[in-house]
Amino acid sequence: MKFATADLPGIGGSYKETPTDFEVEEIPLYPCCGSGEHLYLWIEKSGISTSELISRLARGLQLKENDIGYAGLKDSRALTRQWLSIPATKQPELEHLHLNNARILDVQRHTNKLRLGHLAGNRFSIRVGQVKPNAAPRAEAILAKLHRCGVPNRFGEQRYGVLGNSAILGQLLLLGDNEEFCRELLGDPQKINHPGWKKAALAYRHGLLEQALKELPGAMRLEQRLLRDLLRGKSHKQAVYGLPKQRLRFFLSALQSRYFDQLLDARIATLGKLKDGDIAYKHVNGACFLVASAELEQPRADTFEISPTAPLFGHKVMIATGEPGAAETELLKAADLTLDSWKPAPGLAMPGERRPLRIPLELAKIVSATTDSLTLEFALPKGSYATSVLAELMKSVH
Repeated sequence: MKFATADLPGIGGSYKETPTDFEVEEIPLYPCCGSGEHLYLWIEKSGISTSELISRLARGLQLKENDIGYAGLKDSRALTRQWLSIPATKQPELEHLHLNNARILDVQRHTNKLRLGHLAGNRFSIRVGQVKPNAAPRAEAILAKLHRCGVPNRFGEQRYGVLGNSAILGQLLLLGDNEEFCRELLGDPQKINHPGWKKAALAYRHGLLEQALKELPGAMRLEQRLLRDLLRGKSHKQAVYGLPKQRLRFFLSALQSRYFDQLLDARIATLGKLKDGDIAYKHVNGACFLVASAELEQPRADTFEISPTAPLFGHKVMIATGEPGAAETELLKAADLTLDSWKPAPGLAMPGERRPLRIPLELAKIVSATTDSLTLEFALPKGSYATSVLAELMKSVH
C-alpha cells in the first residue's frame, strides 16, 4: 500500500482486539422534528452487523425488513451507535422488545423514513495497541499532515472479501466468463484455511459437485445455491445469474472500488493537486465539474473547497479528459472493458459516479496514550473509511 504520509514514520500496532477498541457513532444529516409517522431509534450495538440488527428488529416487532430504515451499515466488530427508523405505530411494542447485543438509547419522531445515505458522516474513537515507542508524537505529526492535505479516500482490503477476490468476481461477471466465476466463487483451495471449505473447493475443481456441496460450511448459502443449480442441470450462466442480484452487484461494486483505489494510488503523493481535464468535486454539496484550467482552480483545492476525483466506473459515469482521462480509459482498456460493459444483465446495470480522491479529517485528537497503546478520535464524511486513517498512522497492514 502507498501512503500519503510516506515521509512520516508509523506507529505500528493493532486494533479491534475487543469491540470497545473501535467505536463508531453516526452523525445524522438532520435532526428529528418531534412529530410524524416514523419513529427513529438511536441504537447502540456490539458484535452484530446492521443487517442482523434489522433482522432482529423485524422479528421482534413483526415488521418486514423493508419497513425498517437506516442511513448506513456499521461494522459488527465494533461498538456502534446509529439511527434506525420504524413505523410509529410500533412504539407500544418497544417496551417488550429484547435485543441481544443491542439497546435502544433514545426514541424520537420524524416525518419521513430514514434512507440509505441520510447521514453526514461518522465519529470514531479507536484504541491502537502494541504501538511502537514515541507513538504519540508520531501520530500527532501524521494527523496534522492529514488535516492539511486530506485523507486518501480509498476503500481498502476490507472491500474485497475474505479471499480478496470480490473484485475478480466482478470482473468475471462483466467479461461473461461464467465458468471461471463459479470456480472463483468456490475459492482457490490454496488460499482457504477452513478445512470443510477447502475440501469443497478442491472437490469442485475436480468436477465432484455433490461432494463439494456436502463439504461446504452451512453458512455458505450463496455457494450452496450455486452448486444446487448446477446439480439440477442448469448452465453456468443460468446458475450465476440465478444468484441474488444484491450479491452480484456487490461484486461489481468491489471492482469499481479496486479500479478507484488503483487510480488513487497513482496520485497518492499529490492528492490535492489538480490537472487539466480533471473532474473536480465540490465538498460543500458533492457537485462535480470539468477542470479546464488546473492553474486557475488550484487555489480552491488548496483551501479544500474542491478536490480531484476518480470514477467508480459505470455506463453513465463522466470520464475526465487530458492526462487524467487517459489514465481512466487505459485502465478499462487493459481489462477488455468499456463503459457499456457495466450493464451485464437486467437489474445489474451500474451507472457509476465520481468520488473525491481525498476527504477532510475533522476533530482529530489523541485522547490518551500509554507506553504500548494510543486512543484517538476523529470524524470523516459519509462513504469513507476509518481504516484509511489507521493505515496512514500504522504504516502496516492489519
